[in-house]
Amino acid sequence: MNYLAHLYFAQRTADSHFGNLLGDFRRGVKVNNLSPMVRLGLENHYEVDRYTDSHPAVVEAKQLFDAKRRRFAPVALDIYFDHLLIKHWSKFSTTSFHDFRVNSFSLLEQRLMHMPGIMRQRIGSMISQNWFNDYAKEEGIAMAITSVARRIRFTNRFHYVVDDIAQHRDEIERYFLLFFPDLKRHIRCYGPENIAASL
Repeated sequence: MNYLAHLYFAQRTADSHFGNLLGDFRRGVKVNNLSPMVRLGLENHYEVDRYTDSHPAVVEAKQLFDAKRRRFAPVALDIYFDHLLIKHWSKFSTTSFHDFRVNSFSLLEQRLMHMPGIMRQRIGSMISQNWFNDYAKEEGIAMAITSVARRIRFTNRFHYVVDDIAQHRDEIERYFLLFFPDLKRHIRCYGPENIAASL
């Protein structure tokens, strides 16, 4: 899942928010130097990713992408699933999306100086430019995908996944609505942070 979903499954603490996003910026980080709460957040991130990658609805959704671009389908779905999470937010949270965003950004700002350089830069931009405003709109998703394509270090056709999403938008949304409630139940029961809190 992408940034929003990982924040959705984080605990309402600065360390948890830091850890739940750290999984995408792990390279070079000495995990043993992290606080126990940040490490738990990191493990939560990995559990979300493991479950997502193996869920039948997600596996089926990946097959909707053109074979020439299917290698990029997991990243494209991560981004588009964040859009769908915003679209269906009221199904999954009793907190307004505005209040959730404000609180999450505030917690992340408390840990910006502890983040690895590239993470600090990326999350700082996410906060200052309010990427979730873009994620809420179809055209914003296209911009996010184009931005990812530019960061890939080899010649690629990643930006064409926008065409696959446009062609199969309704099917992807249906798969998301099958998948996300299962992910929510799984993390509630088996998420490392929730398990630790119950001990």
